[in-house]
Amino acid sequence: MKAKLLVLVAVVAFVAAVAGVFLGRHFFPQPKAAGVELHDVLHSKLDLDDRQKAQVELLEQRFAMRRRALELELRADNARLAAAIEAEHGNGPGVTAAVDQSHQAMGELQKETLGHIFAMRQILRPDQAKTFDQAVVHALTDDAR
Repeated sequence: MKAKLLVLVAVVAFVAAVAGVFLGRHFFPQPKAAGVELHDVLHSKLDLDDRQKAQVELLEQRFAMRRRALELELRADNARLAAAIEAEHGNGPGVTAAVDQSHQAMGELQKETLGHIFAMRQILRPDQAKTFDQAVVHALTDDAR
């Protein structure tokens, strides 16, 4: 009986948390994602010449494919984590391994994203790079997020 009550409390807490997230996203405006801000700066505030635009486009196409692959990997990691949680009902070895694997994929995505940002920066003139750098720093440190 005690175990059933514990499971019921856990389920109610989980449903309440999900409902809270849904209501929060519904009623409070979402700030622009860092990637959206950088994209906006890159394409509307830096006055790229045609050569730069072509180079940025190529970099963006390559990164989009790599990012999509890593996002799919993260989804698979989340599915493994969900299965481990369902099987272990606690922080067991399967859950721990799934979390570690997910963190590895997240780290790889972050490294790839930074590599993409630095590759785009190499295309820019010094005056453009200064504006771009400020946007990157702002995206990473904005307290409103």
